[in-house]
Amino acid sequence: MSVKISSLTPGILVETRAARVSVLPERGRLSLRARGDLKALNTAFGLPLPDIIGRRAKNAEAEAVRLGPDEWIILSSPEQMAKLIAACAAIYEHHPHSLVDISGREVTLLIEGPMAAELLTLGCPRDIETIPVGESRRTVFDGATVVLWRDAEDRFRMDIWNSFAPHLGHLLETGCKELAAEHA
Repeated sequence: MSVKISSLTPGILVETRAARVSVLPERGRLSLRARGDLKALNTAFGLPLPDIIGRRAKNAEAEAVRLGPDEWIILSSPEQMAKLIAACAAIYEHHPHSLVDISGREVTLLIEGPMAAELLTLGCPRDIETIPVGESRRTVFDGATVVLWRDAEDRFRMDIWNSFAPHLGHLLETGCKELAAEHA
């Protein structure tokens, strides 16, 4: 069983005119590695797993992003996790795959506001503007591996390993205050 260990609790970390950074409530999180015909896994998850790296798919119960040639992250409510895991276990014999509950490994920050994209450039070498709305990317932020979800032009989610969350949260807080002061 995956146990949440983050020292960050859900709520607003910082809010300025530039941006707001919040810690989101816990989500169920699965790491999937699979190859070949994905029809059985699509059925198990109740959504078509994206076929292009960075693309996302979503239904009422789950959201998936393709991170690599044979790798996806699936998000769902904690209540849906057992159902998804059981559905994948039922097809394992016919479609071997690796499915790991990583819910306790990460915390998600919500970064939103008029300068959210600029705030992310303070620690991310990737050109944030090239990430289309509705897509995600694995990248780094101040040397820590993160998954960045772009939900709108000015709204992002960042999945961070728990051990890096306080450090990156502090960097985003400082950056948020600096951007607000620069544009006062």
